[in-house]
Amino acid sequence: MEELVTCEGTVHSIIFQNAENGYTVLRLLTEEGEVITVVGCIPCVAPGEHLAVSGVPETHPQHGEQLRAVELERSLPEDEEEIFSYLSSGICKGVGPATARRIVERFGAETLDVLEREPERLTTLKGVTARKAQEIAESFRRHMGLRRLMAFLAQYQLPPVLAMELRRQYGDAALEKVRENPYLLSGEACGVEFSVTDGIAMGMGLAADSDQRLQAAVTFELSHNENNGHVFLPRNKLISATTQLLDSGAELVEQALDSLIERGAVVQEQVAHVEACYLRRLWEAECSACIRLAGLLAADTDRSAQAGRAVDELEAQQGITYAPLQRQAVELAARTGVLVLTGGPGTGKTTTVRGIVALFRRMGLEIVLAAPTGRAAKRMSELTGMEAQTVHRMLGMSWNDVTHQVTFQKTEKEPLEADAVIVDEMSMVDLALFSALLRALRPGTRLVLVGDADQLPSVGAGNVFSDLIRSGRVETVFLREVFRQAEQSAIIRNAHAVNLGQPPQLANNQGDFFFLCRRDGERTLSTVVELCKTRLPDHMGIPADQIQVLTPTRKGPSGTENLNRCLQAALNPPAADKREIQWGERLFRTGDRIMQTKNNYNVVWEKADGTVGTGMFNGDVGRIVEIDPSGELLVVNFDDRIATYTLDMLNEIDLAYAMTVHKAQGSEYQCVVLAAMPAAPSLMVRGVLYTALTRARELLIVVGDDAAIRAMAANDRQQRRYSGLRWRLAHFADPAER
Repeated sequence: MEELVTCEGTVHSIIFQNAENGYTVLRLLTEEGEVITVVGCIPCVAPGEHLAVSGVPETHPQHGEQLRAVELERSLPEDEEEIFSYLSSGICKGVGPATARRIVERFGAETLDVLEREPERLTTLKGVTARKAQEIAESFRRHMGLRRLMAFLAQYQLPPVLAMELRRQYGDAALEKVRENPYLLSGEACGVEFSVTDGIAMGMGLAADSDQRLQAAVTFELSHNENNGHVFLPRNKLISATTQLLDSGAELVEQALDSLIERGAVVQEQVAHVEACYLRRLWEAECSACIRLAGLLAADTDRSAQAGRAVDELEAQQGITYAPLQRQAVELAARTGVLVLTGGPGTGKTTTVRGIVALFRRMGLEIVLAAPTGRAAKRMSELTGMEAQTVHRMLGMSWNDVTHQVTFQKTEKEPLEADAVIVDEMSMVDLALFSALLRALRPGTRLVLVGDADQLPSVGAGNVFSDLIRSGRVETVFLREVFRQAEQSAIIRNAHAVNLGQPPQLANNQGDFFFLCRRDGERTLSTVVELCKTRLPDHMGIPADQIQVLTPTRKGPSGTENLNRCLQAALNPPAADKREIQWGERLFRTGDRIMQTKNNYNVVWEKADGTVGTGMFNGDVGRIVEIDPSGELLVVNFDDRIATYTLDMLNEIDLAYAMTVHKAQGSEYQCVVLAAMPAAPSLMVRGVLYTALTRARELLIVVGDDAAIRAMAANDRQQRRYSGLRWRLAHFADPAER
């Protein structure tokens, strides 16, 4: 751990401050008379304020030595000149230097007490009306409220940035809300460990057997398991996990669960002989998805004869002959409300989708194409010749600052203007997004869902694509035949072998698949770097920006964290014309390849043609094209969408020279270098290896331990996900009718 340096002093000046998230750059005049630069989340700080800072020394490329604040204590100014500096800095609406001087001259060292407790005394100043005095007082109270919230959090070593998030959620009532219910801190927005919030609550006198504590623990377990992919938990498992979390009796936990069910926060329902416990929003999403899907299926019309003739005409026009299963899929798309099309690489999914698009056009249908990620949507556009967009943008996904929830512009009230919607890479779509998609479709809209059912499931909760297929209620076409041209690809042959539980052919380096055996992580690392830096560009003519390094894991010598540091140094070394930004342990440099690692619905982007939009989503990949001279703004090009990032947003991006296999879902690359070394048991599975192999379009080089690769191919263990969608579809159970 980095050693912390401590200093105390008075805030001399504010260089930069983001009012939304509190990120600040300031000059601190220490007690020894030295001026130092302090950076970090320090909301509402102002000149004249006293700070005691513990932080990590670092060197900024443009601004030199600075201290990155980790812990701090704050105290208000006491002498009149410091109070004047503090008050005139803009902390109060309507108070500039002139008004601040008059207030301080009148009330002296009592000024801050007057503002907070006796603001009516301000009206004794010439020109200060009762209304203006009230405005000043309200502004000062907001400022002090945030300070007190920060002070409360600091008692428990929680960072100031949490104060900004809490104020965004609960406004001026944030501190009161947290004091009433400290477990709010363990919600999705703040993400504080339950043990920490539980300690805070117990320290405030909450009884170990209180309903509030027990119910918070039950809710936390459901939310925590949602992050692991589960839509619900069986009642017995939920009670067991919560009992273990609290070290409490099962009877008390059971009573708390029943109370949550009684007031509707948790829904319990019999799902396939399991007492399933859902968070209400997930239960509603699952039920809604089933009901709306049933509506689309019920709108089927039998037009098989017309569809068959149309496909005949299509084949004649395009000069091709569809394979039997491809033809079946195209015909079904014409006469069924919902179609699932699945198959591995080389089985003709793209040709089939083109045929479906062409047939829909002949039918005069308005078609919309979408995919879960920007890269997948771009590839869909290239393959079909039609514009495709992400599902998020198609639905108008955004963040509502009032309700503090994700919202969608396209719903049943304002549905998509489409007669047919085709979604690719469906294995990546989670339950919440699928439910939102179905809500946006008009009755009678045709829905075609395309993907590879053998790839990894979605990051979010649910197992939607697999549930649809296994329900037996949705028309599904499995494309199994690997076409002759595709059979010539060793990548495709090995991917299908792995999918059948057979190890890839590692001994015969040929064509588009090569294996380099390395038995330790350090040798794997050095080989991967050498391939990307010299061997592939110099000897095979593959540019470095067309190479994507994949690995199952983030940690270890050949994990993404270490690979990215080494690949950055090799592929984008420091240079006089490249500016840099240090953010914690990460360094960003002009020219770096980066990835958005969490959804941000408010990032503004612009295209060269003037198109403006908002939102960057988890998995979007771009390149840093500019870092401004101040070192406080970073400009990124995401597939022709230009977005500007401030320093406080840098925790949302990471280097992307290497990425995990999970992050690469939905994308294809000209060349993939796979670093395959032993990892956590949950990652040493067939699905991870299969997904990795199928990311490569033209060349795949596997570097690593052959025993680990064979073990992955043999391990077909899949983590079970608790989901009721398959059962609901199989029974078409409408909760409103039960």
